[in-house]
Amino acid sequence: MVLLDEEIAVLKVEAMEMKPGTRLACPQCTVEVVVVRPPSTALVLTCDGVELVDGAAERPGAGHGEPAGEGVLVGKRYSDETSGLELLCAKAGPGSLAADGRGVAIKGAKPLPSSD
Repeated sequence: MVLLDEEIAVLKVEAMEMKPGTRLACPQCTVEVVVVRPPSTALVLTCDGVELVDGAAERPGAGHGEPAGEGVLVGKRYSDETSGLELLCAKAGPGSLAADGRGVAIKGAKPLPSSD
């Protein structure tokens, strides 16, 4: 059995433990994220259905056929409440993030305490 480079990169992401600071990227578009808080259990991260790979992996960057959502915005934090995963977008792109098929939403700002 012969594996393509992108399949090997996906296997590396699945095999490696996600730690804070781990850099992941979409092989089809420009999206790059950094893990801020790792998930409590193993999961599969995708960008418009394409599994994210190690940020250092070579990516063909052919682009997504028809992006499903509004895209990923640079500097925004994304979180999945079910797994506890938190990501920081390092490079924006047209794809939408998902964790085990659940959409990963932009994390809202924490309300400031009142100054009474």
